[in-house]
Amino acid sequence: MDLATDTLIVTGALGWLGRRLVESLVQGLPDYPALGQPGQHRRIRALILPGQDPAPLQRLSPRIEIVVGDVRVPADCARLCAGARGAVIFHTAGIIHPPRVRDFYAINVGGTDNLLEAAATAGVRRAVVVSSNSPCGNNPHPDHLFDELSPYRPYMHYGRSKLRMELAVAARQARGEIETVVIRTPWFYGLNQPARQSLFFAMVRDGRAPIVGHGTNLRSMSYLDNLCQGLLLAAASDRANGQTYWVADRRPYAMNEIVDTIERLLETEFGHHCAHRRMRLPGIASEVAGVVDFTLQSLGLYHQKIHVLSEMNKTIACSVVRAERELGYRPAVELEEGMRRSLRWCADNGVRF
Repeated sequence: MDLATDTLIVTGALGWLGRRLVESLVQGLPDYPALGQPGQHRRIRALILPGQDPAPLQRLSPRIEIVVGDVRVPADCARLCAGARGAVIFHTAGIIHPPRVRDFYAINVGGTDNLLEAAATAGVRRAVVVSSNSPCGNNPHPDHLFDELSPYRPYMHYGRSKLRMELAVAARQARGEIETVVIRTPWFYGLNQPARQSLFFAMVRDGRAPIVGHGTNLRSMSYLDNLCQGLLLAAASDRANGQTYWVADRRPYAMNEIVDTIERLLETEFGHHCAHRRMRLPGIASEVAGVVDFTLQSLGLYHQKIHVLSEMNKTIACSVVRAERELGYRPAVELEEGMRRSLRWCADNGVRF
């Protein structure tokens, strides 16, 4: 695939998505023939936070340049983008579960604006910016799918921060400072998973996975390689300039299907004994959690488990038709195979849960 440049910048390069994207840029994506062979002359500049271990990236390729910094610091963004005229930047850095509400805005909004200012000043050609389903909130009814025309209805402060981020990106685009593409992605899964995903696997195995309501509410999910495909297509497509796309697996999954799939794979393919139970809660449990979450966030505080519980009975589902039509997006991996690969990665890397 021709990205019209050999200089690529990735923020959040040791995050769950960022690390897999860097791996994809170096090694290719074997499930997608057009992306199976990476460019041999690509130079990748990877932003990591102070204190993070660069070794996983350094082992991938000598063509990866490590830049230590924080998007909240304008000077760090300027160093990251220096001498990168004509480059493409993939902005995967962000925060989802911070200790304080203000971190949403400092990182997701302020950090993105710092980055785009530095990128525009340096002559970076295009920024592909990762957003979320949260600016649109929850689907208004169970059969609804978000698309690119869906109105903003942000959910809590995370959704508001991503909404403000998208508006800041659009303002830079409108002023002609830099080409931009926004990629909205829901809950993702795949290799290099963080502890919170391994905890979810343990909860499924031990019979503690929460099913709130009937478990028929739909959730769109993005297998990481599907999402990396979408990011690369967004970087390469002339048509994508100035656009927003939903990128996820082709269809959403019911919560029951997600938990059942993980349980079946754990037991039949990975040798775990599963309890075959669910922690079943009435739908009102999510509503109560939502009230508590709102109250905490109004005080500037954030509690990850309460926030997650507040969404567990909600439908959060999207259509990827526009990405398929305009970008040629083809999500090759669906839930069962994606979860199989995730569990295999845990087994191969000694991740215990």
